[in-house]
Amino acid sequence: MFDRLKISLDRLLPVTRDEFMYFATLLTPRRLAKHESLLRGGEVCSHIAFINQGCLRYYYLKDGDEYNGQFFFEGAWVGDYQSFLTGQPAVQYIDALEDTELLVIKRTDLQALYAERPVFERFGRLLAENIVIGSQRRTASLLFDTPEERYLKLIAERPKVMERIPLHHIASYLGIKPESLSRIRKRLADNR
Repeated sequence: MFDRLKISLDRLLPVTRDEFMYFATLLTPRRLAKHESLLRGGEVCSHIAFINQGCLRYYYLKDGDEYNGQFFFEGAWVGDYQSFLTGQPAVQYIDALEDTELLVIKRTDLQALYAERPVFERFGRLLAENIVIGSQRRTASLLFDTPEERYLKLIAERPKVMERIPLHHIASYLGIKPESLSRIRKRLADNR
């Protein structure tokens, strides 16, 4: 269960076997069934989770409509970072799109890890940097790219999304209605 975690961690920073084993003791395995929630709006995010197997999405809910913010697959860390840091209630929801296997670390354990093993402060900083970069890229794309350009980028840069995420969720992520995504897909198919 920890092989994928070790590979993911090694990409961010090298740690000794002892450091990794200590880190692993702080993680709790958790399974989510398809459509089960990891976090609901209004709850405080008191943990972050590593996806060992499966897929999660975060979304916002407004007037009964869901607005997808991001999709996460194996090897990714997920949580409501703002709520996690501030202790304020989350505004986003995090649900499993597939049966999902997680490794969860509580905020208190992560903070203690930073104090006890300073190498992991770098881990936290690198995770935060990746969150900021992803957020800025997504914001810029929503502001400056057409829906078709966003769709083509998604195909090129994130093939797992195209393979594993239902089209209505993809449309929401792109900031368009499912009918608009159907028209884009048809137009692209006709131009081949």
